Amino acid sequence: MLPDTDFLAGKKGLVVGVANSHSIAAGCAQAFHAAGAQLALTYLNDKAQKFVQPVADSVGADILLPLDVTDDAQMDALFETIREDWGTLDFLLHSIAFCPREDLHGRVTDCSRAGFAQAMDISVHSLIRLARRAEPLMTNGGTLLTLSYHGAEKVVDHYNIMGPVKAALESTARYLSVELGPKNIRVNALSPGPLETRAASGIDHFDELIEDAKARAPLHRLTTIEEVGAMAACLVSDFARSVSGNTAYIDGGNHVV
Repeated sequence: MLPDTDFLAGKKGLVVGVANSHSIAAGCAQAFHAAGAQLALTYLNDKAQKFVQPVADSVGADILLPLDVTDDAQMDALFETIREDWGTLDFLLHSIAFCPREDLHGRVTDCSRAGFAQAMDISVHSLIRLARRAEPLMTNGGTLLTLSYHGAEKVVDHYNIMGPVKAALESTARYLSVELGPKNIRVNALSPGPLETRAASGIDHFDELIEDAKARAPLHRLTTIEEVGAMAACLVSDFARSVSGNTAYIDGGNHVV
């Protein structure tokens, strides 16, 4: 954990993708809050709100609104509220990924056209849509963060089609970093090791993936959402003002072996 200081005081950030208090996005929101940032959070739908509301309350979120990233009207309404309430935005965390179960659990060779298109739209193009709307609000520069995984770089058993999808996400982050750099908007990806979250549990043979990570990583343990949050808070802060286009690994060193 980062120390409870105010190095993000005065900064305003949007966190997209909190599922519950155990999600990576929740760990990041807690770290942003501990460092003094004002936050806006989103929830997918009415069913999800009851799981996100406690997180929003715990970080004193100024804004909590629904956001299905496939709904342009909801996305427009979210950014209009941020513009009206805050006027500016300093950072945005994109922690969104989805793939239909039958495609996620099958071979890349057998992935359906519809499943691939949906996974790319929700997991990758949603970052582009958010960036486009965030750009005019980042009048003093800012930071965009997204969540990736080592399966984007190396073939990981049972990660299947999400490997190519995350590879596209990391590449998108690099291209955004170049396009938005002249406006002092930095773009980076976070790549945690496997965490025991609800989203990750959808991966086939996930228990095996967890045990393999523990065995292979130099630190021989799993990453925590608090540790991912600490890295996220650092990257959106002025401490990392020259860091852009990077993929930051928070995996106990697993990516090097």
